[in-house]
Amino acid sequence: MSSLGTRRRGGGGRARSDLLPNAEINVTSLVDVAFTLLVIFIITAPIMQGGIEVAIPRADVPPLTSQDEPFFITVMADGRVYLEESLVTIQELEEALPQLLSAGGVERVFIRADSLAPYGPVLKVMATAVNSGVDWSVVAEPFVEGG
Repeated sequence: MSSLGTRRRGGGGRARSDLLPNAEINVTSLVDVAFTLLVIFIITAPIMQGGIEVAIPRADVPPLTSQDEPFFITVMADGRVYLEESLVTIQELEEALPQLLSAGGVERVFIRADSLAPYGPVLKVMATAVNSGVDWSVVAEPFVEGG
């Protein structure tokens, strides 16, 4: 028999090592998430640079001077027109360009036309720039020596 104040030393008590908290951290899932985010970033980084890809024709032109924020109107090979990165019709361009210019901040409009773009939309974009009264330039890719 045992009395109330005595303790049994058999298998009923816990060992000291069982009472300590587990200090191990499982980082496998953290590493998986980090690598997944890295892959997503590598895939999406080129897309986030923005801009519209255009095959600009080559010509004997000087390079563009540095400007804080160039303003581009782009004419694609199929005749679509982009005001910066927004697809617009010629009518929308004729209405929007004077409003954008009156807001200020645009000193010169750069017209980028694909080398295979139809002449009609390019001419209409040029006429819109002339009628709006803004300075404008046509963008071309300069020839490279030995290339």
